[in-house]
Amino acid sequence: MKLEYSEVKKTAAKLKFRTQAFIDGKFVAAQSEKTFTTENPATGKPLAEIAACETPDVDRAVKAARKSFESGVWSRLKPGDRKKILLQFADRLEAHADELALLDTLEAGKPIGDCSTMDIPDTIYCIRWHAEAADKLYDHVSPTGPENLALILREPVGVVGCVIPWNFPAQMAAWKLGPALATGNSVVLKPAELTSLSAIRMAELAAEAGVPAGVFNVVPGLGETAGQAIGRHMDVDMVAFTGSTEVGRYFLKYAAESNLKRIILECGGKSPQVVFEDAPDLGKVANNAVGAAFWNMGENCSCGSRLIVHKKIKDEMVERVAKLAKTWKVGDPLDPRNRLGAMIEKPHLEKVLGFIAAGKAEGAKLVMGGRCILEKTGGYFVEVTIFDEVSNRMKIAREEIFGPVLSVIPFSTEEEALALANDTNYGLAASLYTQDVNRAHRAARAIRAGTVSVNCFSEGDITTPFGGFKQSGFFGRDKSIWAHQQYTELKTIWMQLA
Repeated sequence: MKLEYSEVKKTAAKLKFRTQAFIDGKFVAAQSEKTFTTENPATGKPLAEIAACETPDVDRAVKAARKSFESGVWSRLKPGDRKKILLQFADRLEAHADELALLDTLEAGKPIGDCSTMDIPDTIYCIRWHAEAADKLYDHVSPTGPENLALILREPVGVVGCVIPWNFPAQMAAWKLGPALATGNSVVLKPAELTSLSAIRMAELAAEAGVPAGVFNVVPGLGETAGQAIGRHMDVDMVAFTGSTEVGRYFLKYAAESNLKRIILECGGKSPQVVFEDAPDLGKVANNAVGAAFWNMGENCSCGSRLIVHKKIKDEMVERVAKLAKTWKVGDPLDPRNRLGAMIEKPHLEKVLGFIAAGKAEGAKLVMGGRCILEKTGGYFVEVTIFDEVSNRMKIAREEIFGPVLSVIPFSTEEEALALANDTNYGLAASLYTQDVNRAHRAARAIRAGTVSVNCFSEGDITTPFGGFKQSGFFGRDKSIWAHQQYTELKTIWMQLA
């Protein structure tokens, strides 16, 4: 697909949506025959009616997953054979990359340029990377005396529930599916009700690639019905969740009240970008800062929404950042010229506008933006917004906005900067900028976050674990070999030798 506006619109108009649940290798309607509407946030118009799965549908999916797991058709397959099938799955994803990119653009309001050049290629690479790792992980032998043999093995957990967010629909599915499937588990995945289409299509492509029936199931539905049913299910061994901290708490509660299933949480963030007075090349720093704050409309858990800048260079940084931010055009996500698309839904748009109003009311200085725009489209668009003279006590500096809103906070000393960076309930990601290598090491170690990038904004790559401290996460990490470990149980086999 050529990334030209007219061509993208023509291709999008021809799409056909898969809207049913995918259970035990086939499409099925919800048992209740209920559906819910998914819409295009760029127009406010309905896209499709999706199967509204509830407890009976989750029961059916878990039963299929348990049957496939116990049969060994996947769990006891040689790792090299699982690898071959997962590589075929990646090939199928690549063959339908344009379709998947458009599904996420239409349903999530994400810019087609991001979906086509980043999200979907990263989704495919994620599946390939974990597939290749499947037959390269070794178990261990303990250093016992000659009269014993102790094997330390990792075995798949069993039935894994995956509950994913709406901001990176296909990519977040891959972050869970890659390691969960590579290690031999069977999966029941619930996509966010706002973005179900790409996950459903991915399940169909997995089946075409040879993933056995029952190994990868998708149950679209509401969080309070399908999500809760997964969290409380007595035959789900583990839940991997990405989403808000508020909902993450529910899954811990569900586990405590059911079978004490393992819970892995990747939740919210309020990430600091700390710019010291000796930061190298303020032009590049500003470019990184704008990308960190406004990429994906700020609907990103690692969004660098707090720009903590030394007072000596603060005014220059604000000027540079504002100038660059003006070049980030907001508009139809299908137009490759636009850097920002729509907020995911009207209630979320109103929430973001409420934060902007709170910033004004609390005395922050509005540098640019702050308005709802393009209302004639019927979509949910908001301007790129920058506040200066923000106190870390203000609501816009404390709470996760999940929108294109940047708060600039000044500091005087290194100690003050690090205190501000850590003065948050979250700890997912952070960035810092300095030419002093000693300060870079000190600050990176001092900041309480799962990923700290130095002189750049980055979440690392597929080889680095991604997850947070404090209320940004619990127990687990996505990406890297570490993700394989969390989808497995550790077993010791102790043998007495004759």
